[in-house]
Amino acid sequence: MTNAIKPPRFKTGKELEFFGELRRRVDGYFTENKISQHANAAMVAKTFILLGFYIGPFIAILLLHPGFLASMGLWALMGLAVAGIGMSVMHDANHGAYSSDERINRLVGFTLNLLGGSAFNWKIQHNVLHHTYTNVTGHDQDIASQKVLRFSPHSPQIKAHKHQWYYAFLFYSVLTLYWGVGKDLVQYLGFKKQGLNRNTPKQNLKLFLKISVGKILYFFVFLVLPVLVSGVPFYWVLLGFLLMNAIAGIILSVVFQLAHTVEETEFPMPNENGELENAWAVHQLKTTANFSRNNKWISWYVGGLNFQIEHHLFPKICHVHYPKIAPIVEQTAREYGVPYLENETFAQALKSHINFLKKMGVPPLEEIMG
Repeated sequence: MTNAIKPPRFKTGKELEFFGELRRRVDGYFTENKISQHANAAMVAKTFILLGFYIGPFIAILLLHPGFLASMGLWALMGLAVAGIGMSVMHDANHGAYSSDERINRLVGFTLNLLGGSAFNWKIQHNVLHHTYTNVTGHDQDIASQKVLRFSPHSPQIKAHKHQWYYAFLFYSVLTLYWGVGKDLVQYLGFKKQGLNRNTPKQNLKLFLKISVGKILYFFVFLVLPVLVSGVPFYWVLLGFLLMNAIAGIILSVVFQLAHTVEETEFPMPNENGELENAWAVHQLKTTANFSRNNKWISWYVGGLNFQIEHHLFPKICHVHYPKIAPIVEQTAREYGVPYLENETFAQALKSHINFLKKMGVPPLEEIMG
């Protein structure tokens, strides 16, 4: 028996003209320049570079028997690669943006499973819920109440939230570890109950077995295999594994937070009729912010997630094209009177996120005044 989520409806009408014109202009860019909207040679090269920095250091740990400090350095390098693969490789593939061939998208998207996650669950949480109902409390799981962390003005508030602006980063550090240990099971059960997982019982049994076997292999490879092959103490391996996940967790969490939970973005709620105040495309622009658009190093590493506006409007376009289509999106938004939110630097975006966390920890004025 399911408890299906009743989704809110987006406004229809004149606002739809904006996205129609924007899509025409963006499609025109690719047509006029005779280029594919999918991955190019630079994207393929990035894929192999990031996978190399994930697999290579681990092979070195197994075969070269480095000392403790060198070993920790290799685990740290793997943490940077985990975040990079998550943002730059699996993200595009699981959106269907990497290739026009769905088989290639599935293969490259499987890199998420190599990082300890489940591509199936991620597509529901991210592609369906987050990308459709961005910053809508109760529907976007990325801002769901985490008890000790509050990411929406419509979520319950506790006294501890007053201090969340500095302890939040500790919780960010366990993101990938929680993902590997328990998140997929929680989502598997939750998505079935909510009616978001539309698999047959036979398909879900197969999915559950795949997820379970994948988790067992993941933890065996990273926690047991190094001890068996290189004979290093288990606590070395455990510390390295935790370091890898802490680095990856902080980077992934911060990058995603800078796009939606900042001072500039809105958190719309449906009215009594279940309708949101804007059309879908306008909703995306009001709930999403870019950052560091002119920093090529950040753009390369975070997979264009600093061009979050372009990504939310065109998730099936590979991120390597975002710097070129961003001026088209910005100009069209200005023409139609739609906000185009942006923090020029990473530091500005991070400051805005911290200020947002502080704001979410302070009771509303009407509560203070009684």
